[in-house]
Amino acid sequence: MLEGIKGSGMNTRTRFIETCICSLLLVTLLSVLAVPFQSVANAQTQTDNQPAVPSQSGPDLFRVERMQIEGGAELLTIRAKLDQESADPDRQWMPLVSVLRDTLGDAQPENDRLRYIWSLTYTRPTVWQRVSGAVPFLYTHVGNKQSASRQPPPLMDLAAADHEVWNKIWWVSMQGMLLDPYGVAVRASTRSYQKNISDFRKSHVVQALSLLALYQALGHERIFNDAELKEIQARLILTDKTFGGLVDELKLPRFYQKENARVKDNRGHNWELLRQQAEANGLYFEPLEMPDGSATHALLWIAKADLGTRSEDRYNGRFLNIANPWTDKRLLDWHGYSETRSFDGEHRPAGDGEEANEVEMIPLALYGLDHPKIPALLVDFRDTHNPKRREMSRRVLEDVTKNVLALSRFGDLPYFVGRSVFDFVTGRRGMDINQPSRLKTYAQLKLLLSLNESLDPDLRSEITNRLEIVSLNPLENSVEAERKLAQQQYQALVDYAKRPDGLAAKLAQDRRVEMTRLEHDKPAQIFFRLANVLSFGKYVHRESDSPNITARLDLARQRAFHTLFLREVAQSGASQIDTVWSLDEVKRSLRFMAEHGSPSDAKAVRPMARIFVRTNDDETRRACLAALSQINNNKARAELVRISELKGLDQSWRDLSTQYLSASGRVSDQTSVSGTSPGNPDRH
Repeated sequence: MLEGIKGSGMNTRTRFIETCICSLLLVTLLSVLAVPFQSVANAQTQTDNQPAVPSQSGPDLFRVERMQIEGGAELLTIRAKLDQESADPDRQWMPLVSVLRDTLGDAQPENDRLRYIWSLTYTRPTVWQRVSGAVPFLYTHVGNKQSASRQPPPLMDLAAADHEVWNKIWWVSMQGMLLDPYGVAVRASTRSYQKNISDFRKSHVVQALSLLALYQALGHERIFNDAELKEIQARLILTDKTFGGLVDELKLPRFYQKENARVKDNRGHNWELLRQQAEANGLYFEPLEMPDGSATHALLWIAKADLGTRSEDRYNGRFLNIANPWTDKRLLDWHGYSETRSFDGEHRPAGDGEEANEVEMIPLALYGLDHPKIPALLVDFRDTHNPKRREMSRRVLEDVTKNVLALSRFGDLPYFVGRSVFDFVTGRRGMDINQPSRLKTYAQLKLLLSLNESLDPDLRSEITNRLEIVSLNPLENSVEAERKLAQQQYQALVDYAKRPDGLAAKLAQDRRVEMTRLEHDKPAQIFFRLANVLSFGKYVHRESDSPNITARLDLARQRAFHTLFLREVAQSGASQIDTVWSLDEVKRSLRFMAEHGSPSDAKAVRPMARIFVRTNDDETRRACLAALSQINNNKARAELVRISELKGLDQSWRDLSTQYLSASGRVSDQTSVSGTSPGNPDRH
């Protein structure tokens, strides 16, 4: 006993000493890394000195193609006008995103279901790319995929977002139990491969999100209603969350709004931070806008004529992360890209007919404005590898600690304390090391280079070439290669859609899988899902094909549609829905549920009771009671009992509620149904 206590004390002291040493080592590493990184520039340009980038006209930028799929579906493809000088329509209008909508063969939107979404630049990597992706610490672009003859892999199945969650949990478990014990080499290579595969998909998710948001903002043809568009965007954003696929459909619009507000806050913060720093250092700030006018990136310039005039001034490089341009002799004899621009006597862009001075401008750096905390340096025109080193700083730290040393924040106290100190210091001081990945803003930059025609072609080519060097993922393809692959993959997708055993057959199988929820209870569904995960996706339970599948799915989807709407009305927080919602739409959903509701529609019960309390419209209240009576499960009967015993309610409504109960022959069961003393339905 005493030996055990003594050993425990010694172990505690040893762990404490290890913790202190680990913290000191990380702080020392921080100070060493900070020397080269702190020497980077921190500058921001005067907005008045740089003309705003004109937005492109929306109507000519996108085009939509519709393709009807046998069996009752449509394939919607958004094409973007990327090469306006090309005479080849296929090259001029590049397909970027396709979405499959299952319509069940009618024009009724209530039974539509969005299925697959494809980013047509997202491909299956080549064997060489996969092998390279499994090489630990290989942070470089290794080559492009040359051709794609098979249909593209979908980014996700919007109707089965939860499947991805269970697959992810399964693979994490398999990694920890089966692969990690085989040693450092296996652990490092398999984890590197999974990381590269995940990042490759994320970059194309970002591109699809940006394209859909841009299409919506420019006011093109409405191929998706507001609910569908928010569902697509929210589901894509949630792919980055571990349990994102389990988020309730009702919460998707609110999540999307919060995420959109966060992005705008980051963009505004970084815009102002970069502009102020540029102004303080005598540099020129130029926002780069998407065609809808939103500035996602920015360029910093320096006037060659100003070189040598501020060499004695103190240069503040914080946040800019580029070397002092005023003491850089390379700029005096600059042979890289430059532009000649006209400015008046007050250093403002000169208009037509005004006296102007021709000034040679040299680009210094390009930044992403959507990055959290600080502007993300994406391109340094004087040091191509500068952004790559900063992007690698966090990746190297993660790969060494997790993949090589097998350290965990939750299992190793010294590492937890040391890493927490390191993260706190770097985040607090705004250092561009150990920061979140630039993956998102790099993907946006690729899209901006394709859609922003105001950029000089030579500058666009210069930026594109530097992006190839900065890329850390061996699976990535170049911008030009992605254009070719998108055309090939779209043609392969069209061919797949036309084949009898292609997309139509896949859709029929998916409908049989969807029928599982109608035929089996929750335990059986969990068992089928578990069998699918354990078989690595080989086993998929499908119901037998029958002539009434379409009719049953039609009714089930409509009930789900109206249930979701009623839940949205009930949870909107309005004390009286009469003044906030259209009662005609509310009554339409209630009447449908009163005619077709079933005991499985438990999610609609409490919203109906809340709507009954929050409205003064007699017709809406009658529809609520009728719908509750039609659903006729334990929850619905309990709500009818509570309404019949609700204090302060007119006696006629209490009697009507009792009549609906007695019509089912359950008046004698009121006490057992309620279970507790009656209360206000609005409290649920």
